[in-house]
Formats: sequence, structure tokens, C-alpha cells
Amino acid sequence: MLQIALAGKPNCGKSTFYKSLTLANVDIANYPFTTVNPNKGVAYVRTRCPCKELGIEGCTECIDGNRFIPVELIDVAGLVPDAHLGRGLGNQFLDTLREADAIIQVVDASGSTDAEGNPVDIGTRNPIEDVEFLRYEFAMWMAGIVEKHRPRLVRQAQGKEQVLIDLLGEALAGLRINAIQIKEAVDECGINLAKATPEDIEKMCEVLLRVSKPMIIAANKADLASDENIEALKVLGAVPTIAAGELALKSAAHAKILRYLPGDSSFAPIEGAKLSAPQVKALTMIAEHMKKFGSTGVQEILNKIVFEDIGMIVVYPVEDDNKYCNAKGQVLPDAFLMPIGSNPKDMAFRVHTDIGNGFLYAVDARTKMRIKDTTELKSGDIIKIVSTAK
Repeated sequence: MLQIALAGKPNCGKSTFYKSLTLANVDIANYPFTTVNPNKGVAYVRTRCPCKELGIEGCTECIDGNRFIPVELIDVAGLVPDAHLGRGLGNQFLDTLREADAIIQVVDASGSTDAEGNPVDIGTRNPIEDVEFLRYEFAMWMAGIVEKHRPRLVRQAQGKEQVLIDLLGEALAGLRINAIQIKEAVDECGINLAKATPEDIEKMCEVLLRVSKPMIIAANKADLASDENIEALKVLGAVPTIAAGELALKSAAHAKILRYLPGDSSFAPIEGAKLSAPQVKALTMIAEHMKKFGSTGVQEILNKIVFEDIGMIVVYPVEDDNKYCNAKGQVLPDAFLMPIGSNPKDMAFRVHTDIGNGFLYAVDARTKMRIKDTTELKSGDIIKIVSTAK
């Protein structure tokens, strides 16, 4: 399952953000290091289900034509300056991040927490200062790992740069980094990996982090932030988010007080639901902020990092290409997230190793046409796999 990490300094709203995506029970408090051990849960990206477009009846896997597909979400301990040196819970934080496919950096856009995560007056802290230090700490931690392995790998490579890059790729495989990405970083920095200085390695790791770990900024607490802060963060590609508002809406929807799907731009009370005066006031404020930003931003940022930054598509395997169902008659029973560029044979292996090994051909269920095993799949494709395996 795709793995997304939530990162940021203590008390920036990460745990609230995590709970708003997973509705899991986590500690939420106004002090640093509320999260000590990483929380792991399941969040869901949202996409349109093909059933509505094709007029297929009997689909029970979507809600009003909206399909929600699971990804793993990790909320790790807050990061403080000099974490790569072991300060705070830094080593634990960085080690947890290593296997993530991408990172959502949660930033306190309201400027109400200092560099250590301690509460300060709203607007006191410039949130831009919190953006770069995460990348710096992770890159420095990565540089330490590279330097640990480099002397041994240089000896093994015997002066051959590409061999050295390949060996380093093997050493960094646990960080989900490969030799192609290392070569890209080395070339961009214009360095000789064997003769590079520690400063060269640090710069290389900054580039390597960028090419190997997609990162996006959640400008959290946007409802409390100044327009100036929001606009400055948007320049860096940030998405304004209101995690506390999303959590309130999901909780109310779960309690059947109102109708709301994650990612909606609005919500509506369920007829007959009894709302207290404080609830009405809170929901009115959330509605005003959603009107300003378009939504709470929480679902938007998850979708953006999965579909745009990582580059995933959604494909639907079926066994009956006429009825779009599996052998049990379930309509569009599965939805797979797969990398852009995937083909039917990749999909067959995703279904099961035996199916992939026995792959014969694939059928595009929309056109009923047989397609090559090298055909690049598109998001929304419905594919029947024909294999010798059953």
C-alpha cells in the first residue's frame, strides 16, 4: 500500500491532521512531542467511480459516484532543529520517514508556535521559517548515511563512478532511493561521488531528497492565519488546510448530524438532526472558511500528492468485461493505485504473482478490444486480465 508520512515540528497540528484523515484515536494536546511513537492508519484518496459515467448499476463500492481508495498514513514524532544530530526525537522521526513514498509537511500557517513547537501569540512566528528546516534536517540525516557507507563503497567500486552509484543505490534501498535517482542528483550537482567533499554530499542529498521523496506543504490552521502568510506559503506550492474543521465535519457526518464527504466544498445538516447552539456556531464558522478556501483542504492535499506529485492512476480489474464485475458478480470490486506508465502486465502482477506469471493478454472493458501487454494504462481504465492462472 502507498505510504504517506505527515511531518513537521511539534504542535503544528499534525495529530489533528492525521485524525481528520483517519478518524483514529490519537493524543491531541497543546505541547511538544504529543506524538512519541508513530501513529499508522488508513486514509483515502478520492476519485470519480466509472459506474456513473458508464451507467453501470449495482456498484456498491462508491458513495454517490465517489470512490475512496486506501493509502497508509503515518504521523511521526515532531521534528526540532538539529534533529539529524539526535536532538529531540529526531533519529526516530527521520528513521520512520525513510520508507515513505511521499511527505506532507504540516506547517502552522497561523504562526502561533515557535521553532520548538511551544505556543506563542498568533502571528509571532513566520511560517516560512518552518518550511526549509525539515528538508535541511532530512537531507543532513541522509548525508550522514551516505558518508557512513561511502569509504567502503569507493573501495569496492575501484574507481568506476557508475559502479559506485549502483552500490550506493543498493545501500540506500531501504530509504526507497535507487541508483537512477542518485545519478540524477550527482549530475545536477556536477560532482565526482568518490572525491566529493562533505559539503558536496550535503548538496547532493538535498537534490536527492527532492527527486526521491515528493513533498507538499499543508498550510494548516489556515482559518487562523493572516492572508499574507497564506499567500507566502502558496508561492511555495502550499495548500491551505483546516484540519480541525475537517475533523469536526467528519465526526458530525459519522454521528449522522450532517451530510459531508471528504473533499466536498460544502455540507448540509441532515433533516431532523438536533444541533446545539455551540455546534451551529462552530459549523457556521467552518462554512465561512470553506467558502474562502474552497474546502478544508485536507482531502485536496492528499489527492494532490498521490495523483500529481507521486503520479498515480486508478485502474479497475474485472473478470467479466461485459458486466464489469468479478466472478461473484460484484461490480467494479477493486480499484488499484498504480504508477503512471503502468501496463496490463504490471496490473496482472498487482492482482497476483501467479496471474502475472501466467499472463496471456488483456481486454479493455470499455471498448471490448484486446490490448497489448505494453499498452500504457490510463486512469479510469477497466481491464480484464486473461491468464493461465486461476
